[in-house]
Amino acid sequence: MVRVLENCIILGTPVIFEDATETFDPNLDSILSKQIEKKGNELFIKFADKPINFNTDFKFYITTKMPSPHYSPEICVKLTLLNFQVTPEGLMD
Repeated sequence: MVRVLENCIILGTPVIFEDATETFDPNLDSILSKQIEKKGNELFIKFADKPINFNTDFKFYITTKMPSPHYSPEICVKLTLLNFQVTPEGLMD
């Protein structure tokens, strides 16, 4: 997973992380926190303990099948949470 993410960050390819649990790998912290540094005209992000070029077209999406996930406050401040849960009542409206 680390190698795939590294290539996507460099190339600016969007990534969907499916079926996430309530905890995340520590390697994702720099991506979730958007710890991007600018050196000269280039952008870098420290990922997997090494700086790599950051392409501004890179997007990281996380999905889960959990009906009511409870993320820690540290994770909640780093993410934008959207609830797209569909209910039978919602479909009738």
